[in-house]
Amino acid sequence: MRRFLMILLLLGSLSAAAAADAATGSVIKMLPLFLDLKGHDAQSPSLFDRDAYQVYLRAHTNEVSAIRFDVLWRAPKAGDAQLKLRLELRGIGPDNRPRQTTLEQAVTPHFFRHWTSFPLAGDDYKKFGEVVAWRVTLWADDQMLDEQDSFLWRT
Repeated sequence: MRRFLMILLLLGSLSAAAAADAATGSVIKMLPLFLDLKGHDAQSPSLFDRDAYQVYLRAHTNEVSAIRFDVLWRAPKAGDAQLKLRLELRGIGPDNRPRQTTLEQAVTPHFFRHWTSFPLAGDDYKKFGEVVAWRVTLWADDQMLDEQDSFLWRT
């Protein structure tokens, strides 16, 4: 009986060690921000002013030159895994046809939270049109660690 318990204890500790080596990570937040003709998302450092300026830019689309997606993520136990963030966008182009694009960026692991930006600017922004839905995923090698999506992504 004692041997049986020792074997169970050994197997349990081995499976816990293997689980501890698995990469972990999470996508915490995603902020889509319009950029004006000068490349600014706000007129002052105040968060209230940034939000007010974003409302203004949303109403005055002729003053928008790009959109930037800022993703807050963390991967404290990534180990040697190759991390990447993938941003998938769905939208409606200027010709009223549906559009879809994927932006990827390799990232380096950080113990604390980290911001990564995905700009959509220039001709790519003009051709893509209005963003309707988005999804952000964090990958370690070929394993998806976490995802966050907009309300309309699942419809």
